[in-house]
Formats: sequence, structure tokens, C-alpha cells
Amino acid sequence: MSDLKERLLPPRPASAINLRGEAAASRPSASGRQPLLGVDVSGLKKRGQGLKSWIRVDTFANTQVIEVDKFSMMRRCDLPARDLRLLDPLFVYPSTILGRERAIVVNLEQIRCIITADEVVDSNELIRRRNNVFQNSSPDYLPFEFRALEIALEAACTFLDAQASELEIEAYPLLDELTSKISTLNLERVRRLKSRLVALTRRVQKVRDEIEQLMDDDGDMAEISNDGLSLSAPVSPVSSPPDSSRRLEKSLSIARSRHDSARSSESATENIEELEMLLEAYFVVIDSTLNKLTSLKEYIDDTEDFINIQLDNVRNQLIQFELLLTTATFVVAIFGVVAGIFGMNFEIDFFEKPGAFKWVLTITGVCGLLVFLAFLWFYKRRRLMPL
Repeated sequence: MSDLKERLLPPRPASAINLRGEAAASRPSASGRQPLLGVDVSGLKKRGQGLKSWIRVDTFANTQVIEVDKFSMMRRCDLPARDLRLLDPLFVYPSTILGRERAIVVNLEQIRCIITADEVVDSNELIRRRNNVFQNSSPDYLPFEFRALEIALEAACTFLDAQASELEIEAYPLLDELTSKISTLNLERVRRLKSRLVALTRRVQKVRDEIEQLMDDDGDMAEISNDGLSLSAPVSPVSSPPDSSRRLEKSLSIARSRHDSARSSESATENIEELEMLLEAYFVVIDSTLNKLTSLKEYIDDTEDFINIQLDNVRNQLIQFELLLTTATFVVAIFGVVAGIFGMNFEIDFFEKPGAFKWVLTITGVCGLLVFLAFLWFYKRRRLMPL
């Protein structure tokens, strides 16, 4: 029957089949939810893993590119998710140095890495380019995690100092040009320069405050210097019945444990001192960069004050000139008053005299000059105008 039906009826168009399939797909399920349309379900799991390339540098300066997801990195370094967000290049976070139980999280400018006791996991290639420092195998040198932290601090401080030097080279000629010629173009260039200076000063200040806070916080320094290693060895319990040999062994074990604990405490104290000296060295460097930027800001402020003084001087000169013009206008107005009086329609004998017009001009001019000189004397007495 079905074969006969297929032969007799015309074939169904493909568009109708597609529409029917889309309608069936868009039909709500038994739970009442609409199915997802246009979503590649097979790729959800792969995209949800969030694989990311990391550069791993071990204690022997061997580099390796690894691809792990966020959760594997969290388990690998025993870090919470919020610490890994600091290393994400998609987010902009201020400079931070965090000491955790098994790792050090460093986010300084372009340096974003995780430092452990035996490896450095970096999100860019900066640590790999500077891996010659890791090759120093001198016994008197710093531990591995301190060397890695020193590389991060050196790179951040060098980067900020280079930007500060570049800003200085650009700023001083521009400011000198502005003092010699005040124009809209020069003022706009100085405004942009000052905006860059404020942004760079904020970044340098943040790195300086982070290093200073780390130096002042003994707990963070202890976590960084210990790096997850216990300071004391555990004492094994004794469950056998006490006798002379067991007592002697227990006493030796306790003495050995105390000795190891004291030695670990001394080592931890030395590590803290080494870390403090390391931080102090780069604190001096970043503080010098901040002082350089502060001096540049003060120079810009002095230049702005000088320009304001020049503009005020020009403004005062314009006001004095306007005052002179106003006084001269008042004197000329006296001639207008005299002309208005003698221009009225009345007749007097004074109009018939031949030299009357000259006398009127002479007397009016002398009176106007006397009034003008009186105003100048008043301005000089009140110190309104340097005469």
C-alpha cells in the first residue's frame, strides 16, 4: 500500500521537508522549554574547557609550551579562580603581587605569571627571553622563586622607567617651546602630554605601593619566602610500650625534630631577609622613577604658572590700554558737548566776532588736555597704571 501511494502521489518538495523539520525542532519539549536553535552542541564542551597556552620554565631554564584549562591550572598551583583572572589579558587589573600557599601570583604591567618552588608558568614570552638568569647555579645565589620574582620586578621597573625617560625626552622641549610661543597647538600637545603623565604616574605609584605593602606585611613575606614548605618536621608517634631503648629513640627523635625545626626557622628567617633586600632594591628603582615623574609634573606646573603669569600680564596691559582709550574718549566728548551747545538755533554777538571760533577750539583743547592730565595723575597716584 505504501509503495502504491508513493508511486501515485507526486514527490514532496525539499523545502516542505525542511520546514517540517524546523517546526518539529522548534516545538517545545515536554518540560515546556524551547530547544536551542543554531547552537553547535558538539563544540560546547571543547569551548568550555578554555584551553590556553602557557610557557613553563623550570629550575634548569628549560622552556615548554603547555596547553591547560583554567581548572587544571587551579589544581596544579592550588590557586582560586579570582587569582587566575588577574592573569587574563582580557581583563585589566592593577598591579598586584599575591603570596599564596604554594605559588606567587605576579601581575605587574605586562608581566603576568605564576611562580612556584620549581617552575614559572608565564602567559607571555618575557620570562623565556630572560631565562639566562635562571641558569645561575651558584649556591650563594637566591632561591628559584626569588630569582623569578626578581626577573618580574626588573622587567616591570625597566619598562616603566623606559616609558618615563621617553616621556621626559618628549616633554622638556615641548614645554620650552610653549614658554616661547603660546599657541593653541602647543597647548593641546601639552594637555595630551599631561594626560599621559598622569596615567603613567598612577601606574608607577601602584607598583610602588604594592612593593611597599609587601615589605610592610610580614605575613605575605613569610608566605612568599616559605612558598608552601613547612617549617618544622612532624614528630612520629610512639605506640610501643616504654622501655630504655624506646625512650632513647624517642628522645633522639624529639631532639632531631627540634634541630630540624630550628634550622628551618633559621632558613625561613634568612629567606625573609633576602626577600626584603630584594624588594628594597627594586623599591628604590621604582621610587626613583616616581620621583622622575614627580619632577616632570612639577616642571609642567611651573610652566603653567609661568604661562598664566604671562597671560595675566598681557591682560593687564590690555586693561590699561582700554582705560587710556576710555579717558581719551571722555576728553573728545568735551568737544562734542561744546559743539552741541554752539550748534543750537539762537543768535548771540559772540558769533559775529571773526576770531571766536579759534578761541573756542583753543579753550576746549586746553580744558580737554588738563582733564586728561588730571586723569593720568589720578591713575598714577592710585597705582592703576605704571607711568
